Amino acid sequence: MGWLKGSVGRARHTDAEEDDVNSDKQAPHLEVLETADEKRARWRSVYIIYFTMFQMSLGFSIVLTGVWPYLDKLEPGSQKEILGVAVGANPLGQLLFSPLLGLWANRSGSARAPLLATLALFVLASALYSQLHLTRPHAKYWMVLARFLVGVSSANIAVARSYLSAATLVSERTRAVAIVSLAQVLGFVVGPALQAAAAPLGAGAPYPPPGDFSVPFRLDMYTAAGWINALLGTINFILFLPWCFKEKKIAAREAMIAQGKDSEKEALESLKPDPISSWTLVGAFFVLVFNFVLLETLATSLTMDQFAWSKSQALEYMGALMSAGAVVACLTFAMIGPLTKFFEERALLLWGGFLLTGMASVFCIPWGPGPPPLAPRNATEAGGGCPQLTQPWCASSRGLTLTQFLIGYACVSVGYSLGVTLIQTIFSKVLGPRPQGVWMGVLTGAGCLSRALGPVFVSAVYARRGPDATFGSTAALTLAALFALRLVYARLRPPALTPDPTPAAHEMQPLHKDDT
Repeated sequence: MGWLKGSVGRARHTDAEEDDVNSDKQAPHLEVLETADEKRARWRSVYIIYFTMFQMSLGFSIVLTGVWPYLDKLEPGSQKEILGVAVGANPLGQLLFSPLLGLWANRSGSARAPLLATLALFVLASALYSQLHLTRPHAKYWMVLARFLVGVSSANIAVARSYLSAATLVSERTRAVAIVSLAQVLGFVVGPALQAAAAPLGAGAPYPPPGDFSVPFRLDMYTAAGWINALLGTINFILFLPWCFKEKKIAAREAMIAQGKDSEKEALESLKPDPISSWTLVGAFFVLVFNFVLLETLATSLTMDQFAWSKSQALEYMGALMSAGAVVACLTFAMIGPLTKFFEERALLLWGGFLLTGMASVFCIPWGPGPPPLAPRNATEAGGGCPQLTQPWCASSRGLTLTQFLIGYACVSVGYSLGVTLIQTIFSKVLGPRPQGVWMGVLTGAGCLSRALGPVFVSAVYARRGPDATFGSTAALTLAALFALRLVYARLRPPALTPDPTPAAHEMQPLHKDDT
């Protein structure tokens, strides 16, 4: 572990050296790149991107704790396989349409049109989610469609990341990426808290018979999530109108000046990312997001199975727990800056991010002395214990203790917050001072894929094999990712920013000989 001890001593001067190099190369050119007014307009557009990333993450997570009881109320007796499809439809839509939206933005040369179109779709899809009672007895299919359309609209994350990389200087990139990570994590943890805040609205009056449209508008603890999404989406749409959002791209010009090239294209072609470290980080990001989404997706049904909580109790208690997790995440983000002064970012990523996330899965493997509480055999709705008729493992599995679950949730709250911030920060540094739209699209796709597979994993593994197989698999996957990052540890560094001196040396040598 000598390398870990050395990382403490190296962290401070390594970061200082990078800052000195960047500042020395950029300071003389800042007045050439932009004026003070242009910088203010550029950062205003970056702040809007931050809000967009927060809102899109919230749009996915706000329904995670409520989608199962909502579906069970719309169509009592629904299978958990439908839950996996309904939750997984969102990231599937994002995965499929991220490249298309990126191509649209590249061809048009502007991020505004794709962002406005997707935000309008987001508002409509969120309203559809809140009106699913009008689609009975086929509500489960319409729920899948609504979540898929929300996923299509949230594919604009790739466009937002691409714009962020183009609208920030090298010296600003790390901070900008870190804040984007914070915005996304806050969206993931604040969403379930908002769903819990809507719990006092209750389940509402019984649904009228299918085909009865006498009550077209409905507001209850389940539909509130869709209406909140629609409101925030409308606000975001307004922020991207021309009077507020001004596109200011500066990264390509900065790279040209820093490399001493004659054109932006020539400068960007000279900066090639390390494919081994880049793809390793993409794979590790997939594993990290997969763990977090799996636990958030499974949390409600897991606690209903293991602790015999009712639907309303699960929403209320999990909302409170996720709110506490949001506080822990914010404290963790606040500590990242001070921690990187004493430890290298790479060491924090491995032993703070991935190790804690892996331990969260270990703690969620049931260690209880007896089986979980069993639900009554004649129960028609979920809740009140583990349903052994549909999940035969309930009678033979050990029960999960509340202490285990709380420790595991604390570990993932800290580990995911550290990991998702540091992995995107290091990824941005490894790519260097070049427009990162394509690579950020790849990273976004990895996150989409993990969010699509996580819910499917719940239905394919948890519903059939139980928590032992579910969390044992995720623990092994996380530790494998940690080992892979350790193998490429030395390559997780940014490329050199200094221009290549070789051509200059060859040009000067003949002149020197002539003079002599």
